[in-house]
Amino acid sequence: MPEPQRCAVLGDPIDHSLSPVLHRAAYAELGLDWTYDAVRVPAGGLADFLAGLDGSWRGLSLTMPLKRELMGLVDDVSERAALVGAANTLVLDGERRHADNTDLPGAVAAVRERYAGPVVAGAVLGGGATAASTGLALCDLGARRVTLHVRSPERGEEAAAAVRRHPSRPEVVLAPLDRAPEADVLVSTVPAAAQTPDLVAGCRAVPVVFEVVYDPWPTPLAASVGGDRVLVGGLDLLVHQAALQVELFSGTRPSVERMRAAGEAALRGAG
Repeated sequence: MPEPQRCAVLGDPIDHSLSPVLHRAAYAELGLDWTYDAVRVPAGGLADFLAGLDGSWRGLSLTMPLKRELMGLVDDVSERAALVGAANTLVLDGERRHADNTDLPGAVAAVRERYAGPVVAGAVLGGGATAASTGLALCDLGARRVTLHVRSPERGEEAAAAVRRHPSRPEVVLAPLDRAPEADVLVSTVPAAAQTPDLVAGCRAVPVVFEVVYDPWPTPLAASVGGDRVLVGGLDLLVHQAALQVELFSGTRPSVERMRAAGEAALRGAG
């Protein structure tokens, strides 16, 4: 059996993270005697944390506000992390640090699990690192036009630049957050508290809604999706990107369904 290894998810805040539940379920299924914890690391603190790691550490998951901070602290960066301009995954191989981004392929897998139709136009609510990765995912799904709905153009410029780097050279537009999106798939990366009745009402014409928030659930936007509209949830994204992380850390792909079941059970218990 492989030697025990240590892994963790870092961010601030981090107490709410479901990643430990998902990763521990995957390691148990794979027969790995590995640990995975949630560790609070505030903005600006990542370099010091990494400097204190020893050889027992194998991998880290990164969430807000560390995804972009990691990029300058590694030995090499995957093509997809470079495309996004942010990394949610750090693979530790001896003294080498390899940054990757599983949000991008995880988002593609999450959408395709629920929706098999065409994606020509996509829209994203928000302009942070998750907006960049999901905007690029929309391009991977076929979108030729992506609109980022943001509170101010300055808040979305970095994400817009990332989406424009996609090899398909999509048209990328910045629009006000309160403008009704026109798209085949809408991704929301904004908090539930920012989902006002007017914002939710403006999204009712979009047939596929991808809500990346998983707690609290349902968000106002997710609760509004009914009839023949398709809802892709935050847990879908979390499970798919976490399964890819486990594969990068361990070399073996875990069961997405087992990880999802563990996550659902944890959310029911929390509720």
